[in-house]
Amino acid sequence: QLVESGGGLVQAGGSLRLTCTASSRTLGLGAVGWYRQAPGERRALVGSINSRGGTNYVDSVKGRFAISRDNAKSQVYLQMNNLRPEDTAVYYCNAGGTWISTDYTQGDYWGKGTHVAVSS
Repeated sequence: QLVESGGGLVQAGGSLRLTCTASSRTLGLGAVGWYRQAPGERRALVGSINSRGGTNYVDSVKGRFAISRDNAKSQVYLQMNNLRPEDTAVYYCNAGGTWISTDYTQGDYWGKGTHVAVSS
């Protein structure tokens, strides 16, 4: 029910925009989170957006990444600027979670991910 797109190979300092497309019913569940999983590491939250457009990010991406949503298109975006080699990972979107005081708790809906590779 969730499909990520927009990944690819980019040089350090470059930008990518990822898109999470979902059925309107899925995004209608409210908050959405973007996660990433690097090789050999656990999947970790990158940032999230609530139903009203409020966002929250982990410290390592603050000022570089931005999440937005277009409910009419049933899409959520992850704009990634000034990419670093350490941003290399498979990126996933998650829906159906809860947003409490800027903290996102993952829901039951996952996409299959899109791979982002940043070369130095």
